[in-house]
Amino acid sequence: MSEAFEKGSDIIAGRNPVTEALRSGRAIESVLIAKGELNGSVRVIAAKAKSLKIPIKEVDKRKLDALCGGAVHQGVAAIAAIKEYSTVDDIFALAESRNEPPFIVVLDEIEDAHNLGAIIRTAECAGAHGIIIPKRRAVGLNYTVGKTSAGAYEYMPIARVTNIPTVLDELKERGCWIYGADMDGTVYAENDLRGAAALVIGSEGNGLGRLVREKCDVILSLPMCGKINSLNASVAAGILMYEFTRQRLHIKSINGGQ
Repeated sequence: MSEAFEKGSDIIAGRNPVTEALRSGRAIESVLIAKGELNGSVRVIAAKAKSLKIPIKEVDKRKLDALCGGAVHQGVAAIAAIKEYSTVDDIFALAESRNEPPFIVVLDEIEDAHNLGAIIRTAECAGAHGIIIPKRRAVGLNYTVGKTSAGAYEYMPIARVTNIPTVLDELKERGCWIYGADMDGTVYAENDLRGAAALVIGSEGNGLGRLVREKCDVILSLPMCGKINSLNASVAAGILMYEFTRQRLHIKSINGGQ
């Protein structure tokens, strides 16, 4: 059973409840359909989910039975997000309310729930104003993410967008400098990271996508001194986030905390 299906996830079971959840605009991570049930009203549900760019997963009926804990699911269920997603505007508003230059973490197809949860936890501790994740090919706000974040997701605005390269263009227009984390860049500590900034972390297996990398103004790299040439995504993100924080706190101390 995948992490998105773990006990503790918010499950919506049945054709009418799922239909209403989709209609209401509730944040849905995925719609699950039992094999052989893609017909009639279930097909309509699938079409609605597809129009909303919500992933649709075909699963074995026994898995759906177990997931729904005996509830009558009629061949369809949905996994709801543990909280409503924020918007990019919400993230900028938080930075403005703190009178700070925006510091945003952008995740390019992070698929592991433990990595996302750890990044959310570190971002909240490091004073980031928000996190942006894609709707497709990435883990969302499921139960495991919430548990791994140790509750930090409650305090961190998390926006989910259709296209990461497009949102990077938007962030540039709003004054952010885009820093990508990848190999073959400049050593991270040699850069001035104090202004409005977005830090982009790539996927666990492939790093930054080509289009995403092309949108970055600077590529930050961590020195690799051992025999392994890469770090876990959440570990690399944590090191880089705290360099942004260190430089910002240094400026505050120079300015007397202003």
